[in-house]
Amino acid sequence: MTVDVVTFGCRLNIAEQESIRRAAQAAGADAVVVNTCAVTAEAVRQARQSIRRLKRENPEKCIVVTGCAAQAEPASFAAMPEVDRVLGNEEKFEAAAWASRDKVAVGDIMAAKTLPPRPVERIAGHTRAFVQIQNGCDHRCTFCIIPFGRGNSRSLPAHDVVAQARRLIANGYREIVLTGVDITSYGNDLAGAPRLGALVKRLLREVPEIERLRLSSLDSVEVDADLIDALASEPRLMPHLHLSLQHGDDLILKRMKRRHTRADAVAFCDQIRRLRPDIAIAADIIAGFPTETEDMFERSLDLVDACGLASLHVFPFSPRPGTPAARMPQLDRALVKERAGRLREKGDAALRRHLDAQVGARRRVLAEIGGVGHTEQFTPVRLATPIAPGTLLDLAIAGHDGRRLLAA
Repeated sequence: MTVDVVTFGCRLNIAEQESIRRAAQAAGADAVVVNTCAVTAEAVRQARQSIRRLKRENPEKCIVVTGCAAQAEPASFAAMPEVDRVLGNEEKFEAAAWASRDKVAVGDIMAAKTLPPRPVERIAGHTRAFVQIQNGCDHRCTFCIIPFGRGNSRSLPAHDVVAQARRLIANGYREIVLTGVDITSYGNDLAGAPRLGALVKRLLREVPEIERLRLSSLDSVEVDADLIDALASEPRLMPHLHLSLQHGDDLILKRMKRRHTRADAVAFCDQIRRLRPDIAIAADIIAGFPTETEDMFERSLDLVDACGLASLHVFPFSPRPGTPAARMPQLDRALVKERAGRLREKGDAALRRHLDAQVGARRRVLAEIGGVGHTEQFTPVRLATPIAPGTLLDLAIAGHDGRRLLAA
């Protein structure tokens, strides 16, 4: 019997896939597990498409659907003829839920109050190791369905984070990525309310074998002083940030129920760049949010230059049922698509500028699977010769192809 996990979406889903596999195997399952994402309607569509394909390719296998989309809309997945089981985001870790004969086992995710440690030895198929430090979100951005898939914020105690990092480093990983839904809210639910910066400093102090420590997406307005100090002073904390900015216009940010202004975002990027001049900053930005005018959209385009962004992750606005934004006056879908295309072009230009600046430099690169690697700034590099995944080496950068650097 085998358990195959097909994962969509974020690094958190990747971090959890080994624990899902372990729970399924403990129950003696013989299954293909589809670990879904719910962040956009397109992500849900892709999951459904994959479920149909996997059933055609594995007609004898049990198809189990879990993850955020399954948690948010279990009935719609249970209605698919290809699906045998639907498990919620807490139930997917429970051997008892896997052993049950119930087709749907999806509980109240808002009832989850703690984040138990789920030790893993390695992350299959990945050269970098992901450590989940937090789950859920206490904020309610008007466009976002994820709190209904993940519940409220809860944090893994620091000693458990340290233990998991030590375990992965002992198994040969050179780089650790801290991940969660809203990692800058880390510690709010723990005794003493420790912040993310304190966790980062403790991790680097108590696990000196960590060669590279990286952070997943951050909410800039919640970044604490210790984290800023660590970015400024700790070379093992990688000079790369991915920020959840979402828009460049203050009125749209207010309608999104974000907690920062445009000026906050620009000031934060300026501060970090002064303290860590080699840093590369990427960001998520949504195009076509309800009520967005052309002038408002132009403010997002301008934000790329104002913040000195190196790359973008562009989301065409996708109305998610049950969210306030889905009830707001919607833009024409063709206009949303057109604006997303223009924003991607802006992001591509920013990336080319960043790549241009790297040519002729030497960069410390972690070789990964498939003949590629990443610099400390998380810039992708095409390797000139095959190098064993997990190798760290200094490489001269000879050029780029518009998407990634080319090693000499």
